[in-house]
Amino acid sequence: MIRAQDVTLEVGGRTLLRDGSFLIAKADKVGLVGPNGTGKSSLLHFVLGLPHAHVRAAGSVLVEGTVGYLPQVPVPGGLGIDSSALCHVLSARGLDTLDDQLHKAQRAMAHHPTDEKIHAYSELEERFRAAGGYEVEGQIARLADGLGLPQDALMEDVATLSGGQRRRVDLVRMLFQSPNIMVLDEPTNHLDLAAKRWLMDELRTFSGSLLVVSHDLRLLDQVITQVLYLSASTLRSFKGTYSSFRAQLTKDSALRQKAASLETTQIQKMKSQADKWRHSTEAQARKAKILDRKVVKLQDQRTEVARRERKVAFRLPVPIRSGVVPLALQHVSISYDAHDVLYDVDFTLERGQRLVVVGRNGAGKSSLLRCIAGVQKPSKGAVELGYRTVVGYFAQEHEQIRPDRTVLENIDETVLPIEVDRRRLLGSFGLSGGTVAQLPGTLSGGERARLSLAMLAAGHTNLLVLDEPTNNLDPASVEAVGAMLASWPGTIVVVSHDRPFVEALAPTHALHLPQERRSFWRDEYLDEVELR
Repeated sequence: MIRAQDVTLEVGGRTLLRDGSFLIAKADKVGLVGPNGTGKSSLLHFVLGLPHAHVRAAGSVLVEGTVGYLPQVPVPGGLGIDSSALCHVLSARGLDTLDDQLHKAQRAMAHHPTDEKIHAYSELEERFRAAGGYEVEGQIARLADGLGLPQDALMEDVATLSGGQRRRVDLVRMLFQSPNIMVLDEPTNHLDLAAKRWLMDELRTFSGSLLVVSHDLRLLDQVITQVLYLSASTLRSFKGTYSSFRAQLTKDSALRQKAASLETTQIQKMKSQADKWRHSTEAQARKAKILDRKVVKLQDQRTEVARRERKVAFRLPVPIRSGVVPLALQHVSISYDAHDVLYDVDFTLERGQRLVVVGRNGAGKSSLLRCIAGVQKPSKGAVELGYRTVVGYFAQEHEQIRPDRTVLENIDETVLPIEVDRRRLLGSFGLSGGTVAQLPGTLSGGERARLSLAMLAAGHTNLLVLDEPTNNLDPASVEAVGAMLASWPGTIVVVSHDRPFVEALAPTHALHLPQERRSFWRDEYLDEVELR
């Protein structure tokens, strides 16, 4: 159970939430929704007792039961006693530490079997058994198979895993923990359709409480039974799925608009009548004062009308004209130690073409994009940029953002030397007011994505290299990014598993990995887009 009372959250002089309260009872499945940047992740952190230092918070939260948390951004290096993915998973129940202690006790007992050492080993062995240590292999294998995670990936260092593999490992850890309460921040990021369906079945049958932040409308419709809507510093609760919430919100907004309109009409009539009486007889002047008091009371009790969410629209500047061939890859191969990721990628891209790289997680998509962007060197071969080619790179984890600089300072001053112009650019991507003075670490995932897009817009690039540009964006922002790129005349190389976004992009070519085969785009490849 989670009970929050009178929660207020402020960051950078901006109020994210004012006096918000809610109750999540046992077995409730709740979706926390709202536009990017409204404070959903900040609210999760406060509920979990992990508020960021930059967030001023007030209010009370009572949590009963064990809690499992899936963060939007993975913990670097994992949470196990070593950096392997399996150890990270086992740490959910403390089995990584118990297993290590058990092996040490076993070696000590074998070396010198005293009664004390035998007792210590027996006690650890019993704790290990009680924690399910002898059944973990089958449990973890079932979870990994359901999420489409190769079991050999569990033996790898978490730092070497792709974004999709790491997300699956974190989900395996969460489900393996089997807590009373699950708190999930964008759980379906990086998952393909099969893995999403499997995860939804797991969450539907989960007997505990669930609090999830997600922009995956299918997840919200199929799993949750209650919606918490955070917008304009206000938190409101709606029973039912996301679709029923949208219907209720539309109906409620219409009723509030009608009530507010009637109240405005009534107040205007009363003011008009009071003004007529005010300068007449003494008796009518008294009536005017009575009407004045009634007007004040009505104004204090007026129906609140929620502000309509503004239509999102982004824009990239017209790029400088590059040469006919802005990008050429010559027999590029990529290896990590003895592991070969790509063998012989060889293609050219002509000005204005839009190439979508498709393939399952671990096929080398992000590695290839890093090489094209110049942040990683290929093991063999060469990446050649054509005449007047300027590359703009959108990294999957936003590595291009300087964490020690504010949002405003991340916009290149050499391109936009006047601060007003930099602020105007950020504002066009929904980053305005006090937000521009914040450090990137204080932003939500969607706001960091918007900052990355604004940085591209400030760079006057003509070759965009985009790695999952719509991750963590709300549906309105995804639509806006697709529309922005569809009308942009430059050249694009993109990795995305977002089918609506790719459809809006209207690709010209596809690069299939690991087959390393380039072809003209066909709509049937949209099925491959959703594979992870």
